[in-house]
Amino acid sequence: MALPEDPAQRIELVGGQLMMGQAPGLAHQRASYRLHRLLEQAATTAAADVEVFEAINVIVPDGLLIPDLVVIDATASAEVTAVPAHDVLLAVEIASPSTRVTDRKLKPQLYAAADIRHYWRIELEPAPRLLAGDLQAGTYAETEHLAGAPARIEASFPIAFDPAVLARR
Repeated sequence: MALPEDPAQRIELVGGQLMMGQAPGLAHQRASYRLHRLLEQAATTAAADVEVFEAINVIVPDGLLIPDLVVIDATASAEVTAVPAHDVLLAVEIASPSTRVTDRKLKPQLYAAADIRHYWRIELEPAPRLLAGDLQAGTYAETEHLAGAPARIEASFPIAFDPAVLARR
C-alpha cells in the first residue's frame, strides 16, 4: 500500500518504523535555498563532478532518510526515486524545533552507519552556526563554525561561507 502524498509531512523509514515530520518552515527553507546555491557555486568553481539536491530519498542500511540537502556523485543522479548512501558525499540537516533531537542524535548515527563521509548540521537558533562532521572511526568528529566568521571546509570540494548568510533576510 502506498502512502498518500502530503506536502505538509515528511515520512522517513527507520528500522521498519515510519518517522513523520512537519514540512520545513520559512527560516528553514531560506537556509536550505541559500546553502544549496553556495554548494552548487563551490562545486562548479572546483569543477567537482557532483550534484546538489534538496529533500531526496537516501537509502541507508536501516531504512530510508530524507536529508534537507545532499551532495551526490553526479553519476548517481540517474536514479529516479532514491539514491543509495554510498553515492552521498555530504548529507545536511537544518535543525528545526521539531527535528532537533533527530538531527542531533539519530540521523548522525544512521548516516555514519551508512558510511556517509560528511554530515553537516545547521542550527539557526539562537544564532546561525554550522557543525561540520567528518566520519572518523564510525562517528562524526564535529567542527563548529559560528556566525560572523567564514567557515572554510574541504568536503569533496572547497567551500567557504559565513553561516550568518543562511538566515539573513
